Amino acid sequence: MPSVLALFAHPDDIEFVAAGTLLLLRERGWDIHYMNLCSGHGGSVQMNGVETAAKRLEEGKAAARILGATFYPPICGDLELTYDPKYLRQVAAVVRQAQPSIVLTHSPSDYMEDHMATSRLAATAAFAHCIPNYQTDPPLEAYLHDVTVYHAMPHGLRDPLRQKLMAGAYVDTTTVHAHKREALAAHESQKHWLDVSQGMDSYLISMDQSSRAIGRLSGQFEFAEGWRRHLHLGFSAKDIDPLKDALGKLCLINEAYEAEKERAV
Repeated sequence: MPSVLALFAHPDDIEFVAAGTLLLLRERGWDIHYMNLCSGHGGSVQMNGVETAAKRLEEGKAAARILGATFYPPICGDLELTYDPKYLRQVAAVVRQAQPSIVLTHSPSDYMEDHMATSRLAATAAFAHCIPNYQTDPPLEAYLHDVTVYHAMPHGLRDPLRQKLMAGAYVDTTTVHAHKREALAAHESQKHWLDVSQGMDSYLISMDQSSRAIGRLSGQFEFAEGWRRHLHLGFSAKDIDPLKDALGKLCLINEAYEAEKERAV
């Protein structure tokens, strides 16, 4: 079976922006793999860091079980993730272990550094999948089939300088939205934290609203997730779109975005 690997920063990031796409691929026979690079230890005003990290690790494992995904543990604490050879070798090892044809990750430009560092590490780790002389930690053999990287929409659908961003493709997650919501509900510690720290009335309702907003942008879907496809050079022999190939009509290409990409700056 083909596989897809979600590489995101914190516990619950996958559930907010990528779980619907994972579930749809799983329905079509794909193996799904799940990794949060950061422990989430900063996500509480009620527990200390060690307690919070332990709680959020168990929540992440529970969410992965609900999604039917293979779980990989985090590699650092919150706000400590950098584009560093140590972390890159660890992420590249996960890529080689999962051997994905699709890697899903954060937007390269997002509201906080952990998200952007994750995006960079995910892209380079995917790039290194076929380079046998690049040593991962732990050491694993390279694999040669094509990999395509897709970037999720940023938090708030804007870059850090407040510029609105368009999706290159919209995935219709309406039929799996309830399942996605169930997985997000596994991160029960985050209701109080997000209410206090970010003014999110309810993290479940906030995810509903975000998914519905992206659905409206599609012009067709009730709930959706948005993706932008990374340039294929160095990742695959041809300019391929395996997400569209796998999901068919559930993956709507944004022709306005594609036309804009062809315009010279």
